[in-house]
Amino acid sequence: MTDANTRTTSRTDGGTEGSTDEERATIYYEADADASSIAEKTVAVLGYGSQGHAHAQNLNESGVNVIVGLREGSSSRSAAEDDGLAVRTPAEAVADAEIVSMLVPDTVQPAVYEAIRDGLEAGNTLQFAHGFNIHYGQIRPPEDVDVTMIAPKSPGHLVRRNYENREGTPGLLAIYQDYTGEAKAEALAYAQAIGCARAGVVETTFGEETETDLFGEQAVLCGGIAELIKAGYETLVDAGYSPEMAYFECLNEMKLIVDLMYEGGIGEMYDSVSDTAEYGGLTRGNVVVDDHARENMEAVLEEVQTGTFAREWITENQANRPTYRQLREREKAHEIEAVGERLRGLFAWADEESETAEESEAVRESEDENEDESEREEVRA
Repeated sequence: MTDANTRTTSRTDGGTEGSTDEERATIYYEADADASSIAEKTVAVLGYGSQGHAHAQNLNESGVNVIVGLREGSSSRSAAEDDGLAVRTPAEAVADAEIVSMLVPDTVQPAVYEAIRDGLEAGNTLQFAHGFNIHYGQIRPPEDVDVTMIAPKSPGHLVRRNYENREGTPGLLAIYQDYTGEAKAEALAYAQAIGCARAGVVETTFGEETETDLFGEQAVLCGGIAELIKAGYETLVDAGYSPEMAYFECLNEMKLIVDLMYEGGIGEMYDSVSDTAEYGGLTRGNVVVDDHARENMEAVLEEVQTGTFAREWITENQANRPTYRQLREREKAHEIEAVGERLRGLFAWADEESETAEESEAVRESEDENEDESEREEVRA
């Protein structure tokens, strides 16, 4: 394996897993991967949802022998077979594979692992796309297997689309357990086969990936932004402005701003908006997201680091998600949802987005079905 194209980039860690204040993250590319590391091996891809279908098809088209592991009666079986892939039960797939890629939802992975663990042999690899269950001890692999992570930083349908377009999707690589001494070489070859090495694979740890992922989702991407949007919307409506104007200013235009930041960073966003918008943002943004908000973020991060959130989420699932379901219904009932549904119909992209949403919902329903069935099997066991 050559490191001719390996690069480093600066990162600041939060102190987990022995990190220093300033470290350099290594990024690997195709030249760093050796396809022969998995050429003679069989990969069992467990699950055929968002990530599962992309990994399985990309691996297959890269010449890797793939078996998709799905329970009998799964609605995804026909889809995988139609895509030209071999399909067996999870236990059967694992028994014939050297690499097991665990791509079912996090919440059912422990149950699936219990069903397949006897099929793991010394020197096999147990691979993940998210570190939750390893980091928080919900899955405890035997000491004589490699445990790795290859995590594309994109939804599965984009991983697949980029591969088909001969483009790449950035990904993460982590090694939790290296029994064979070849875990990294094999993981890089896997990343190359699914297209991630074309764009770059950032080396991290299971702990760092899990904790930063959960924090980002809760404090910024899913929780923080949604609450900021709703608070802005409610502030304007309560002050007498129309719901339609509040929606446009606080939610609709969010995509325009995020797209600018995605393409060129915060600086590019400020270069692209008006001087009035830039000055207002620079002088008023930290009034809203002030030191108190930062303290709340630190509290959220602490709950992630200590495992408090993980224990809460595990307990919530064991109780059949009563709080989760209640909160989802409350969100759907917020006024901004009805206003948005009406206004989105004004845009030319509405029909196209509706089709995409239906496809995403179909994938989610398939994953939910697999999750519910796994939970039932766990109860029966």
